[in-house]
Amino acid sequence: MILFLRSFLFNIVFWLWTTVLLVPCLPLLLAPRIVSYRLSVIWTTVAFFALKWICGITYELRGMENLPEGPVLVACKHQSAWDTMIFALIMRHPSFVMKRSLKRVPLFGWFLARSGMVAIDRDAGASALKDMLRESRKIVAAGRSIIIFPEGTRTRPGSSLPYHPGVYALYRDLALPTIPVALNSGLYWGRDAFVKKPGRIIFEVLPALPAGLRRGAFMTELESTVESHSAALIAEAQVKAPATADS
Repeated sequence: MILFLRSFLFNIVFWLWTTVLLVPCLPLLLAPRIVSYRLSVIWTTVAFFALKWICGITYELRGMENLPEGPVLVACKHQSAWDTMIFALIMRHPSFVMKRSLKRVPLFGWFLARSGMVAIDRDAGASALKDMLRESRKIVAAGRSIIIFPEGTRTRPGSSLPYHPGVYALYRDLALPTIPVALNSGLYWGRDAFVKKPGRIIFEVLPALPAGLRRGAFMTELESTVESHSAALIAEAQVKAPATADS
């Protein structure tokens, strides 16, 4: 019951804060894109403060030395809404590969669209891939990094979905350092889970994958790296706090 009440309070604070910040800032949709990014930093900072003090969820960053300066392609495990928020605090003005429908979400989606995301129509087939590559080239030319969740959606801790080949298309076409990221966020803020459990999320940046890999080798290397390290982070959390880090 206590966890439910704390989660309920966090949701109220979270959505009130989102509304209080974004509604008065609507005129800033006409400002340069960097302004929307700076708003995302403020929004995330306060949201994480609330997450810590209301729900008891903190986080630890590992392997940040593996994140080089300049544009990169980040391929990240996706277990929680938290995964989409942390990048505002650790990277300057990154762009996400996301489904186009998110741009239509009132307030939040409008600012996402204005900040310059790579929005794709998942039902468009081959044309979606072409659009993704075209928009990604523009993002990189502006000196920004690309973040992609290769599974395409959130998964529960300990589970995975097939990695979409679009991540390989970006790796081949953009020729950027490709950085895998593992995490265990779903243990505490799970997919479609209302109750948030106290604990420490671990976000681990792993060494860049080798350049010039063929598709099969790249997909195998990426998936095995991200999944094995994410599984290790889940196991580590369950050993330290089996009562609260249970999916």
